[in-house]
Amino acid sequence: MSFPTPSPAIVCSDLSFAWTDGTPMFEGLDVAIGAGRTGLVGVNGAGKSTLLKLIAGVLRPAGGSIAAIGDVGYLPQHLPLDADRRVDDVLGIAEARAGLLAIESGDVDAQHFEAVGDDWDVEERARGELDRLGLPHVDLDRTVGTLSGGEAILLGLAAQLLRRPDVLLLDEPTNNLDRSARERLYDAVRTYPGVLVVVSHDRALLDLVERIVELLPGRARTYGGNLTAYLEVLAQERETAERLVRTAQTDLRKQKKELAEAQVRLARRLRSGRKAAIEKRVPKIVAGNLKRAAEVSAGKYKGMHEDRLDDARTRLTDAQDAVREDKEIRIELPETEVPAGRTVLTLEGVNTADDLYGPDGVDLIVRGPERIALVGDNGSGKTTLLRLLTGLDAPARGTVRVDVEGVRYLPQRLDILDEDACVLENVRRFAPSASDEQLRGRLARFLFKGDRPAQPVGTLSGGERFRAVLVALLSAEPAPRLLVLDEPTNNLDMASVHQLEQALHAYKGALLLATHDQPFLTALGITRTLTLTRGNTPTNTTDA
Repeated sequence: MSFPTPSPAIVCSDLSFAWTDGTPMFEGLDVAIGAGRTGLVGVNGAGKSTLLKLIAGVLRPAGGSIAAIGDVGYLPQHLPLDADRRVDDVLGIAEARAGLLAIESGDVDAQHFEAVGDDWDVEERARGELDRLGLPHVDLDRTVGTLSGGEAILLGLAAQLLRRPDVLLLDEPTNNLDRSARERLYDAVRTYPGVLVVVSHDRALLDLVERIVELLPGRARTYGGNLTAYLEVLAQERETAERLVRTAQTDLRKQKKELAEAQVRLARRLRSGRKAAIEKRVPKIVAGNLKRAAEVSAGKYKGMHEDRLDDARTRLTDAQDAVREDKEIRIELPETEVPAGRTVLTLEGVNTADDLYGPDGVDLIVRGPERIALVGDNGSGKTTLLRLLTGLDAPARGTVRVDVEGVRYLPQRLDILDEDACVLENVRRFAPSASDEQLRGRLARFLFKGDRPAQPVGTLSGGERFRAVLVALLSAEPAPRLLVLDEPTNNLDMASVHQLEQALHAYKGALLLATHDQPFLTALGITRTLTLTRGNTPTNTTDA
């Protein structure tokens, strides 16, 4: 018995899209996404976030069509939230809630009943979603500006879960979330009743999906199963491709050898024919015919071996193209070096007006090329502390002293570049005395080659933007001897995280970073951990 194949929930047909400067992203792309949970993957710059924006209607395609069943909800990487906006407004219940409050106070105006509609339990449902995502402390009258980055993401997710769209698109939803918050998000993903498409570099999250759609240049491939199954298939494909490369290389060597041997044999045959004609062992007319026949035969014989050699070269090129190579950043940064023992940064009793760091505040001394991790739950003050020690904000109490030149801060939102300027122009702002040749050389080592340095920053993917920010910071004058990073692996695919690790291994200065990415911290060789707990004095732990 045959069963009908279920119709896909999202269909993109012959989809085309280009940025305002004419840079193409998609040309004739066909993608079909089925019901259930789907992970959308691909290298940075493949267009994952762009595709979600096109499906959500945030961007308009230049050609082709997009069809999705029912209404579409979208949670972007960076929530465009007004700091003064209230929580109930973000959740989409402000009007209904105001109507309820008016009715409860005795105002029976018809407009209040119209605002409430059938949502008499809207406040309870909203409170339930917030509690479920670990935000029981977030009051509905609170403003967004008082929330941490992780709390803002959970609030945006709660808003989507409250309206229950038929199709929900999530772009890097675990960014800025601590471990417990991630677990709550995982649970929400597991139990979501509609169609869900997620872009993420979070392996645990991608292991919850039922299929993987990989964006490749000009096409998309669908794999059944979760991320682990997908990576197993890729490993098998790579092993097969590398075996074909070895076979093709062997065949190429064989064909080169046979061509050389054939050329030697033909040369001998021609010399033998000429010698016979000179010695007049055969009549002149016969010798001429034999010579012409030999030349024709030699040409055909040589052409056959050259064709075989060309075929072998083509097979080798095709086999090499089938092997996926992770591009690597290759840099040396000796000018950033800080001698061991030299004091880099001193914090004494640093605190906020509401004593976020307990009654005694933060005491911290950074010496030499230390690598210090800031860890703690969402709302514990990691970003706040980074802004205080880099001078972006002033502490309410305590002192901050920086004893080296070249302090550089990489914020979560990567908003230190000019969106309209190209990559080269942005890097030049940080290193004004460097020549174009020097800057292009540095950009090439960060994988911006060919025409890529001339690309506007606003058209870059999350990973490309990160590399552009990183090359700008590490090229800055004076050389950065204290590098401060806030959630640096957000929005990065696994290849880009590896590239970041390479860059930071080449960095010789002091490093201070806040992240929830424990494998990343392990790879960097963290020497100390500063653990923050809201309202309590931070604790220092030596890791190595």
